[in-house]
Amino acid sequence: MNSTGGTQSLRRGLELVHILVNHHADGIALRDLVTASALERSTAYRLVACLVEEGYAERDADTRRYRLGMAAMQLGLAAMNRAPLVEMCRLAMRRLARVSGDTVFLIVRQGDYALCLHREEGPFPIKTLTINVGERRLLGIGAGGRAIVADLPKEEVADIYNRNARKYREAGIELADLFSSIASTRLKGYAALEDLITVGIGGVGCAFKVSNSIHASISIAAITSRLSPKRRKELADLIRQECLQLAS
Repeated sequence: MNSTGGTQSLRRGLELVHILVNHHADGIALRDLVTASALERSTAYRLVACLVEEGYAERDADTRRYRLGMAAMQLGLAAMNRAPLVEMCRLAMRRLARVSGDTVFLIVRQGDYALCLHREEGPFPIKTLTINVGERRLLGIGAGGRAIVADLPKEEVADIYNRNARKYREAGIELADLFSSIASTRLKGYAALEDLITVGIGGVGCAFKVSNSIHASISIAAITSRLSPKRRKELADLIRQECLQLAS
């Protein structure tokens, strides 16, 4: 997503909200919030204090740990009452889960991230639950996010990487690696990876456009012993067929 001028504080505040989402159950201390956000302590404190004032975060009086506030949770509940993209894709995902036997994920682009909106589990006894609904990863790390980022212009990909270079490098991904995976995805017509997030787990994904501004993908994750090159292509063909129907 192209950077919009004059929005640095808003972006930083939203990043803190996403961190609070990932630590809502136990809360997160200010020092850990500073580390996770890579912000100066004074900046992180000022922003999270504003979130508390507006109800999007709350601070436990005893533990002094931060978590989501009621205003943020009300937004989430309102969104869950109407999730048209999930409903649009649910039957296709169930078909893919039944035919493949594995876990199917619906991913949507959210800024520099790939957000998991829904998943369907197939009947194979070994479940590959590599990402939870509501969880997000940087674009290009999972199969679904890799399929989405492959549809973006090179300059936009470089901007995404540069904004999040530290996090990409922590995941073992350099900009050259990202460009290489994009070239491979475009050549094959689908994204494929293995052992990147979890050793012994791989995935296949294809992207589709819901609208001019919404990029989504469907991916299948499985143990690598079930993802021979031949089966990867077979799964990708099945996903692509469903994505073409969804985008039409």
